[in-house]
Amino acid sequence: MISNSLWTALAIFGGLAAAGTYPPDVVDKLAQDSMSKVKDWLAKNPQGECTLETAIRRKEWSDLTPAQRKEYIAAVLCLQNTPSKTSSQAPGAKSRFDDYVVVHVQQTQRNHGSTFFLPWHRLYVWHYEQALRNECGYTGYQPYWNWDRYAKDPLNSPLFDGSDTSLGGDGLPVPHPGISMMGAPKPYDVIPPGNGGGCVTTGPFKDMKVNLGPLAPSLPNLPRNPRADGLGHNPRCLKRDINKNSAAVTTANYTYDLITNNNNMYWFQTVMEGQFQQGKWGVHSGGHYTVSGDPAGDFYISPGDPAFWLHHTMIDRVWWIWQIQNLDKRLTDLSHTLTMMNFPPSRNGTLEDVNNLGLLYEDVKTKDLMSTLGGMGGKLCYIYE
Repeated sequence: MISNSLWTALAIFGGLAAAGTYPPDVVDKLAQDSMSKVKDWLAKNPQGECTLETAIRRKEWSDLTPAQRKEYIAAVLCLQNTPSKTSSQAPGAKSRFDDYVVVHVQQTQRNHGSTFFLPWHRLYVWHYEQALRNECGYTGYQPYWNWDRYAKDPLNSPLFDGSDTSLGGDGLPVPHPGISMMGAPKPYDVIPPGNGGGCVTTGPFKDMKVNLGPLAPSLPNLPRNPRADGLGHNPRCLKRDINKNSAAVTTANYTYDLITNNNNMYWFQTVMEGQFQQGKWGVHSGGHYTVSGDPAGDFYISPGDPAFWLHHTMIDRVWWIWQIQNLDKRLTDLSHTLTMMNFPPSRNGTLEDVNNLGLLYEDVKTKDLMSTLGGMGGKLCYIYE
């Protein structure tokens, strides 16, 4: 006889089997099989009111109903039409949505290729989720983008098919070069271009304005920002180049190998972010350049494309699945230094180091961002379906 607790643990992933056209991939199965480890850890380390029964369940985009997708889209549009809180620092920021781009611009070189990469983005996505819910009435939770589901044909996926339940379609066809991957050997030094590159004309975000940047554009001939820091007002259309060449490195076999073949944080993060000198783009870059365009293809202002948030929620999910393989060890496993690629040279990161979102939120120590079940004094209480 199966206990009620075990039924609950199994039910957490019940939606996977009901995904319809997207049956569970090897990463989904790994997550499902690992839930007994989470249950055992919680039994030994209770997290107050945060339990498997009370934890928020973040879901994959295509597992949301059409009505749920529309509600999420409406909340994002709401943020894009709510006045900015950072305009005193960034005159180009015109909305609450832009506020998150500002913070990313200001901290790009601190929070990539450094000890802050995964914990800071966990805080960043959580705070964005809170804004959608608390400021725009969204009743769901931040969805993620399971790269593997759409990797073979991202353009015709529920995420980018241009329908009113998608995040919009590809950009208009505009000839442009591929994306240079600096330091990578041929032929991996360039991601060949897709068939877009121009303005997005379909879907819910066809009329949105990109207000900040560019700073590191992946497309040519974009209007220059009036400020050197990219934070001046520079309104233009949303551009995309949906790219299956980049999506090819985000299939489930890459993610599964990332999780199962890297037993410490150094290698897990290094492989995730990319080993360019070996011609390995990594799932992080692969997901970003699947969308590409402006702003998604710009290292600094990429959060200005709504798809960014589903991509980085998937990044957090992959970290979560890696962590739950050995919670006793990996909830404290940290690596890298305080600076991007250790330039300039800096000390190793520690759990006492501070993450911040500028004007948007208070400082949070890394140790309080390591667990999705009870982190930040219980404010983090979520798992992934």
